[in-house]
Amino acid sequence: MKNNFYLVLLLFLFTSCAEVQTFVNQYPIGQEKTLSSSEVSNGLKEALRIGSINAANILATKDGFYKDKAVKILLPQEAQNISKNIQMIPGGKDLIEKVEIRLNRAAEDAVKESAPIFAAAIKEMTITDAFTILKGNDDAATKYLQDKTYNKLKDLFLPKVRSSLNKKLLANMSTNESWSLLTNKYNQVAGSFAGKIANLEPVNIKLENYVTEKTLHALFLKIAEEEKQIRKDPIKRINDILKRVFGTLDK
Repeated sequence: MKNNFYLVLLLFLFTSCAEVQTFVNQYPIGQEKTLSSSEVSNGLKEALRIGSINAANILATKDGFYKDKAVKILLPQEAQNISKNIQMIPGGKDLIEKVEIRLNRAAEDAVKESAPIFAAAIKEMTITDAFTILKGNDDAATKYLQDKTYNKLKDLFLPKVRSSLNKKLLANMSTNESWSLLTNKYNQVAGSFAGKIANLEPVNIKLENYVTEKTLHALFLKIAEEEKQIRKDPIKRINDILKRVFGTLDK
């Protein structure tokens, strides 16, 4: 503190008052240098860049969806009657498992395409956006990215998911073909006399829309997890700009 006092005294002797005030504002006595607007902006952009890359990489690996209970894509809610009445469908249990595996494979395939859209949205972040995000909730950056990219990602993912669902996989059968086989068998039962007595409802769902929505939900869920870790855990701040910007949240 004493050394700081002498430093300021020397500055008054050899520089103008305006110059001294600028120095004091930038380097308050006994405090760290104040974060600049560009530092806050760059720090938030870096956090989003790392978070989005990590999230996509996690989900894009084999079983990134299927073996993660938080994001695993199950049969659509409207099709839960199939699971409840699976004993009525010959080979039904095996069909359900194969369909669910393929739904998750389609999601893994689609999520690999997210990087360019995220990069463009991150680049567009303003200084005002950055300060709002820094002072916001643990998922404020994720919410920003979701608002900026959701519709674009949906448009990008939908044809990719459609292509994946139509791709020939096990036994030279696509996911859509497996789904059609499963639902057709179930709908035959639902339309039978016994099915009507049991109040079974036919299932008619477009898989590509369902899988696309689930893929987007999982992607932003994982980005939010990455953001929270960077905000809360100093170990996750892997470079100087992250340490400096998010270190201010530790105080």
